[in-house]
Amino acid sequence: MKIRNMIVAICAVAAVGISTTIAEESSTGSALFDKSAYIPDISTFLQIGACALQDVSWDGQDVYFSSSMSSVNQIYRLTPEGWPYQLTTFEDGFDFFALSPSGKLAVVGASVGGNEQSQLFLMDTRTGRVAQLTNNTDAKYGSVEWSPDSRTFYFQSNEVKATDFYIFACDVSTGKYNLIFGDSVSNPGKFDPASVSPDGSKLIVEGYTSNTNTDLYLLDLKTLKYESLSKDESDVIYGGPQLLPDNKTIWLTCNDNPSGLHRLATMTVGSPKVTYVEDGWLNPKWEIEGFALTQDFKHISVVLNEDGYNRLYLREFDSKKSLPTPPLEGMVGSVVMSKGGNCVISFSNASRTSDLWFWNPYTQQVKQLTFSMYAGIDRSLFVDPTLIRYKSFDGLEIPALLYLPAGYKKGTPIPFVVDAHGGPESQSQPNFARNIQYLLLNGYGLLAPNPRGSSGYGREYLALDDYKNRKNSLKDYKAAVDWLFGNKYSEPGKVAIRGGSYGGYVVLGMITDYPDLFGAAIENVGIANFKTFLENTAAYRRSVREAEYGPLSDPDFLISISPIHKANLIKTPLLVIHGANDPRVPVGEARQMIAAIQSNGGMVDSLIFVDEGHGSGKRPNVITEYRKQVEFLNQHLKKSEMAPRGEKPAGK
Repeated sequence: MKIRNMIVAICAVAAVGISTTIAEESSTGSALFDKSAYIPDISTFLQIGACALQDVSWDGQDVYFSSSMSSVNQIYRLTPEGWPYQLTTFEDGFDFFALSPSGKLAVVGASVGGNEQSQLFLMDTRTGRVAQLTNNTDAKYGSVEWSPDSRTFYFQSNEVKATDFYIFACDVSTGKYNLIFGDSVSNPGKFDPASVSPDGSKLIVEGYTSNTNTDLYLLDLKTLKYESLSKDESDVIYGGPQLLPDNKTIWLTCNDNPSGLHRLATMTVGSPKVTYVEDGWLNPKWEIEGFALTQDFKHISVVLNEDGYNRLYLREFDSKKSLPTPPLEGMVGSVVMSKGGNCVISFSNASRTSDLWFWNPYTQQVKQLTFSMYAGIDRSLFVDPTLIRYKSFDGLEIPALLYLPAGYKKGTPIPFVVDAHGGPESQSQPNFARNIQYLLLNGYGLLAPNPRGSSGYGREYLALDDYKNRKNSLKDYKAAVDWLFGNKYSEPGKVAIRGGSYGGYVVLGMITDYPDLFGAAIENVGIANFKTFLENTAAYRRSVREAEYGPLSDPDFLISISPIHKANLIKTPLLVIHGANDPRVPVGEARQMIAAIQSNGGMVDSLIFVDEGHGSGKRPNVITEYRKQVEFLNQHLKKSEMAPRGEKPAGK
């Protein structure tokens, strides 16, 4: 799981027909705008915009995207006039958006205060008018899949049993829904409606037993009888299955191969055998981040994760003819291909915020559709990272992104932040991060490792930190700091560690296992006590998390990896950030760690947001959080230095 980083997103939208290339800011030639001049503080950086693609109508006329230009994330439709039409006005933003094949309706999920108990709303995509379909805050609803005729949609919910997600069907004409799958399966758990057959008669269901294992089922939507599609002897992930019009052939991704990478494959109904697509189109060295077949099955798009960089590949489905991709170097996010092979793409990189782009692979027309604002900050000041590798305690090579401030002189020790990603089944990638660019402009370096247990490098690498091997991933972070010191990028007293969610546990684990290593630490929505975490996390998450961290039936091991039991060893100044409504890592994890450090006379500061969940989403809270982070880092890593650029002197 990747921790939500809901930063304020403000954008303008290009009028249709404007010829667009990647525009660079022009210089005025005035010394008043010299790059060494005053740089705004962190609150201004956090107002840099972003637009994320949600979906595109099949005829390509309507483009739906999300932005938090109105303080929290909402859905907008790109109008023919090139102006964003706001469709949602939820107080705490939306959680997900599922467009019907007709394009006239959508199902939107929304929750309150970060509690993640998403409720369902049916939306008229012309006006934005919504009708609430569910109102049960004790249950969570999501994973919507539409029937081809747009009359029915399928979704998952745990309203029957808190620990299990079953599949329901909803008639949009009445809003009534009924249970169709899950309660009779011999191995209950979490079931997702994956895709509906083109004729609307079948539904492929994914069953999750852990974050590293899924099973596939085929449900007859008339008889509600089902059959198992998959059969394997180990943990295998089957991703994004799509049934072809013959109702027999399934395209999907699978990692049941020697490399352990998610690769494009096919399966036939009635046989669990997986056949990989090995025709030379895609490099088998890299993992597939996602793929999609168009509604008419004429085109296929694939996003490959090439050492952390997401790149797009297109081709015609039947002829297997490869198609050109847009000249955009960086991170491809969502991709939607509509009629005729037209594409709309979310694109960004470490020095460019996310925007939407149009691409026609036949005419090779490229056009930027949205223009996120940079809050008056010169984008040419931003820098991209370098991909490096270092060896850990056992010789394992760990990939990492190294960010260095512009003009850095090799061999000069500077303040550094080691950034621990969440998950742990996640990956640090070169996406645009406002707070990182702010730190770089103020003389900090940042290292973002992908330790064992990270996704993107295959099944074996992903499993290297499971259960009893938990502490080995912490040793990878220790090796990262040793690498910084050994290469004179930084020195003792000038390195901080920060992380959110599982990365928050990493922070606490590092400052208890290596109490003299860091000059400061920032822990956000992290785990302090694995026993209380597993006892108090949302019921439907418990079994999945036990498979990763260890079961409650092994309390001695959970105690051994829980930082709370070594809080007396903490010497590092610590900032703790949490949301009071967090359903994943309950706020009690933060409170018990704060109390333990205080009782031992340690140095701890905290921010507990009463209206947030697993990560800050509201603009005022986001600004407060990152302003606090910057002040904390400056206080402890720059004790003898002047205030950095962008921080106004006290009293002015």
